[in-house]
Amino acid sequence: MARSLPLNALNAFEVAARHESFSKAADELNVTPAAVSQQIRMLEELMGVQLFHRLNRGLALTAAGKAGLTNLQNGFRNVNDAVNQIRSAPDKQSLNVWMAPSFASKWLMPRMRRFVDLHPEIDLHISASAELVDTDAMSPSLTEDILRTHDVDIAIRFGRGFYPGCLVERLMKVVALPLCSPALLKDSKKPLTRPADLVNHTLLHDETPYEGRPDWSSWLQAVGVDSVDGTRGLSFNRVSLALAAAVEAQGVVLSLEQLAMDDLSKGRLVVPFHHEVELAQAYYMISLQHSANAEHVMAFKRWLVEEAAIDINTKRSWRHDPKITAKRSAS
Repeated sequence: MARSLPLNALNAFEVAARHESFSKAADELNVTPAAVSQQIRMLEELMGVQLFHRLNRGLALTAAGKAGLTNLQNGFRNVNDAVNQIRSAPDKQSLNVWMAPSFASKWLMPRMRRFVDLHPEIDLHISASAELVDTDAMSPSLTEDILRTHDVDIAIRFGRGFYPGCLVERLMKVVALPLCSPALLKDSKKPLTRPADLVNHTLLHDETPYEGRPDWSSWLQAVGVDSVDGTRGLSFNRVSLALAAAVEAQGVVLSLEQLAMDDLSKGRLVVPFHHEVELAQAYYMISLQHSANAEHVMAFKRWLVEEAAIDINTKRSWRHDPKITAKRSAS
């Protein structure tokens, strides 16, 4: 039928058929029996069929009326369900973010509350996986297919930016720098004012297996020190353990600046001397091309960039007159 049928008339038919009475239907619909009768008669005229037999003691459905009643009732039930879902659905969007465990715990978590306060309409789902850290510059941990398969909106990775098929945006450059507890600086018998002084201190090594991880031997070579054995000391298979050992004054650790930012800002760690090595790797934001302009994706990216800018300003409060900044070339 070309003409659409009036919803009120269809509703009147469904209610009257259920009660087999115009008067009972009128009570449910809060109208008069005459109004119900008029709606049914209009519907019958539009459809060209009789829907009810009008009897002395009530109504009886005709064969035509019976034929479509079940589907009509199901249709109204579906409409009601849809309306209830619309009313009850929270006005929120989910955002799935992947990153390395070290970055999640050391950089993201201390500032996560700021994003939640700014964007209560976004539900964050953070996945931290050591298996998705770049271990080889030519074997990327992320590709377009991986992001699609795991329904990832944004990934944050430390690497060289090689993620085929993805939109890749650099978030932060990275430097490796020595860190220690303030307690180590109070020992006048073992000064710690220049890199050569490391000869009298325990070196703490982060041996987490990821491509571009800074190591003491390369760092010492980059800052021109050959009097310190960069292989000796204590080694840990997690950056969190190496940083914890440094906080407890067990020695001097070499780490990525971003992973130590929270400890630095709270005074648990300090930079004994300002010789730093900029790495060829950086932190990148990776997303799918088609979702890059989605509002919730853009909101999280904007926030990440703002937080990175705050870090740059924060550095000025604990870094004074750097003496040397060495650059470590890509190997």
